[in-house]
Amino acid sequence: MKNIPPVSLALKAQNAPHKVFIHEKPVNSMAEAAEVRGQEISQLVRSILFRVGKDDFMLVLIAGPSQLSWKALRAHLGQSRMTMATKPEVKSITGYPIGTVAPIALAHPLRILADENVFIHDEISFGSGQHGAAIIMKMKEFKKALGKVEIGKFSK
Repeated sequence: MKNIPPVSLALKAQNAPHKVFIHEKPVNSMAEAAEVRGQEISQLVRSILFRVGKDDFMLVLIAGPSQLSWKALRAHLGQSRMTMATKPEVKSITGYPIGTVAPIALAHPLRILADENVFIHDEISFGSGQHGAAIIMKMKEFKKALGKVEIGKFSK
């Protein structure tokens, strides 16, 4: 592999076992991505960046096609206003382009919240920091690499 995705490089530096999955052709849906990776759609973990203040951002992890509950997220945070980050903000804050964001090796330290459903499978996949590639990891290793995370019920 010529280009090692940035998340893989960070995981290697932590001695965290993982696999890099290269998509041979573009995928058009989560269902298609799960199918080619040999996984259930609920094993795919999305990382969504939110703006919760002027220069305050947080990352929310959600499994598969689940819809995020804005109400639950606002209640957890104790605030009424928040928005999804813009494309330039995502790149600037995480270091990754939209569609490749991972909760690992972020450009800036972020508060990370995860829906409880992220942790139900023994193996998951998530963004690699590079288009056309994903990281596949065992949950035990993912939890170690992830570090501090707030777990709650953030999906509908």
